[in-house]
Amino acid sequence: MSSAKRPGTPGPGSHVADSHDLIRVHGARENNLKDVSVDIPKRRLTVFTGVSGSGKSSLVFNTIAAESQRLINETYSAFVQGFMPTLARPEVDVLDGLTTAIIVDQQRMGADPRSTVGTATDVNAMLRILFSRLGEPRIGPPSAYSFNTASVRASGAITVERGNKKAVRATFERTGGMCTHCEGRGTVSDIDLTQLYDDSKSLAEGAFTIPGWKSDSQWTVQVYAQSGFVDPDKPIREYTEKELRDFLYGEPVKVKVNGVNLTYEGLIPKIQKSFLSKDKEAMQPHIRAFVERAVTFTTCPECEGTRLSEGARSSKIKKISIADACAMEIRDLAEWVRDLTEPSVAPLLTALRDTLDSFVEIGLGYLSLDRPAGTLSGGEAQRVKMIRHLGSSLTDTTYVFDEPTVGLHPHDIQRMNDLLLRLRDKGNTVLVVEHKPEAIAIADHVVDLGPGAGTAGGTVCFEGTVEELRAADTVTGRHLDDRAVLKESARKPAGALEIRDARTHNLQGVDVDVPLGVLCVVTGVAGSGKSSLIHGSVPAGADVVSVDQSPIKGSRRSNPATYTGLLDPIRKAFAKANGVKPALFSANSEGACPTCNGAGVIYTDLAMMAGVATPCEDCEGKRFQPAVLEYRFGGRDISEVLAMSVDQAEEFFGAGEARTPAAHKILRRLSDVGLGYLTLGQPLTTLSGGERQRLKLATHMGEKGGVYVLDEPTTGLHLADVEQLLGLLDRLVDAGKSVIVIEHHQAVMAHADWIIDLGPGAGHDGGRVVFEGTPADLVADRSTLTGEHLAAYVGA
Repeated sequence: MSSAKRPGTPGPGSHVADSHDLIRVHGARENNLKDVSVDIPKRRLTVFTGVSGSGKSSLVFNTIAAESQRLINETYSAFVQGFMPTLARPEVDVLDGLTTAIIVDQQRMGADPRSTVGTATDVNAMLRILFSRLGEPRIGPPSAYSFNTASVRASGAITVERGNKKAVRATFERTGGMCTHCEGRGTVSDIDLTQLYDDSKSLAEGAFTIPGWKSDSQWTVQVYAQSGFVDPDKPIREYTEKELRDFLYGEPVKVKVNGVNLTYEGLIPKIQKSFLSKDKEAMQPHIRAFVERAVTFTTCPECEGTRLSEGARSSKIKKISIADACAMEIRDLAEWVRDLTEPSVAPLLTALRDTLDSFVEIGLGYLSLDRPAGTLSGGEAQRVKMIRHLGSSLTDTTYVFDEPTVGLHPHDIQRMNDLLLRLRDKGNTVLVVEHKPEAIAIADHVVDLGPGAGTAGGTVCFEGTVEELRAADTVTGRHLDDRAVLKESARKPAGALEIRDARTHNLQGVDVDVPLGVLCVVTGVAGSGKSSLIHGSVPAGADVVSVDQSPIKGSRRSNPATYTGLLDPIRKAFAKANGVKPALFSANSEGACPTCNGAGVIYTDLAMMAGVATPCEDCEGKRFQPAVLEYRFGGRDISEVLAMSVDQAEEFFGAGEARTPAAHKILRRLSDVGLGYLTLGQPLTTLSGGERQRLKLATHMGEKGGVYVLDEPTTGLHLADVEQLLGLLDRLVDAGKSVIVIEHHQAVMAHADWIIDLGPGAGHDGGRVVFEGTPADLVADRSTLTGEHLAAYVGA
């Protein structure tokens, strides 16, 4: 890194502008950072590493990238800024040498049913223009090929408010491509009425079996009982045809219930509005279980799942409709577009080809454009976001990546490395938060944060080259060349989960026996069918606990204590010891400070400028009323307990007068997954990706189940943390559980009792079991890509 000169007097023959080749950060204090000062070379690839929770994201995303975005937003007019998110200046003394930052993070794409890979990347927009110009028969403008646009016709008089008011006759018509039957969703819902009510009972007897609908006091139920459309004392099975039609499908109409005007509508539309219009992942567990039980989604019979109207499907280019094009694997679609040579749309074809080739180049050629965006994994979503930047002509830009190798097989990591180096070689600054040694190895410069996590981290332990890191006495340096060893003997299975003729997504009639009572790893290149095999074939029953990659839902009022249910036994213990109500010990309920409503800060909105959050003067940021803090348990008040770390709380609730077994059990699980440093009251919004994944794992460990299905649990984990995770998985198996792990990490593969390898490729080149056996057999066999990489990893 000797080429990186500090700003100052330029050398002979050089221009003063060339001296600004460092991003200087001095005195960074975001989250757990402790006055961090670091100089990052521009136009180089810098990797930030360190244990999960050490402060990497706080430095890269919350300080450098956040300030760059804030400064760019300030260049817009006040009017435009009013429509943009308001960003506060990060807690830092000096930030010099910043360039425009483009953030490519791991945030999952929205689970909106109308969002697909094609709509999220603008490829659909280009295809719609292409078909509107070349498709035969011609059916209309690009909107006629959009499944998000409904056809509209209107006519009537409009009044133009200009000078003399004048009524003008006008007609309006817009051709859309939306299938009218499923409204562009591709699926239709069928509701099982037996899950909504017991038809042998009347409404007065509590016929409804919908969660939260109680016959005596619930307003919704009273609307049905007192509407006058049905007899509340008659069993539902005895309703006349008209009564049943009004009960199930009645149009919205105003009715008076107990002197209050309310709206009555049929049960089916009510259920559709109340439950089916919401994201299933955001529902409470018991509500989601009800929806999964009561509603079945089937492919729309009219559009056959294409989401498009008959007109949009009838228009074709070389016998291919836009529905056919979106259903193809992207690598096949790229070949089809390459064969089109119409001069009138040459610029459009060039842009479309380049975008589709970027998909293939980045290893996503196995996707199709009609794949719902919400079904992409975190790694796939991140690579889809990278697509628009690969062909960009911008240079001297800062690209910020959050673990770009997540979800990638070792075979695919080299391809990702090449892309990062290509962005750097175009003259860009590339900042990468990463744990994988293969990705750290290509860095020009490494910044290692630590030494620990949470309050034990937040300092820079090392700056320099990869070779210097290997020799450094830091946690990362010591573990950089760690290699797991194959187990000498594997556990014997205690039965098997039989999967027969699995055909979910790209699976090609897979028959496989997943052994139970052991640690079983399912692996294979990205897109080979791992998640389809396990999530699509393992029945989600009472005995299966599934920990997937879906993000934790929670606001800044949520914290590890509320998310895990730990606060319930703590509140009860405080209430019992002091003879008061448990609700007093909740900052979101009766115990909240009235001035800040339990938030701990007073938030002042300043419109298009960054809002200001100031600590509440009345509760001094403790979130509780002063009277509540007078109640003590084990010598501590509730705010002092929430300020404890998991390790401190485990000791506090484990013995003595504060002994609380229910709380201690949850704290032990949090400690087992390596979160002993987290404070109980830390907002969920400040946790890193790896911390959230482990918090979810700790919560699910409390559920009763014999089979644990984990989807890439090493996401966001440092090399040193992986060892602790393997110990946890061993303890689960030794306790009689069956653990099935979908994973690419070679240390986890080497530690497995049994490996199921899917492939040989991705998409239609995958979907088959190419190996099943012990890790030692896989290494000896070397017949698959996984076998070759695992053999190289363990040095066999």
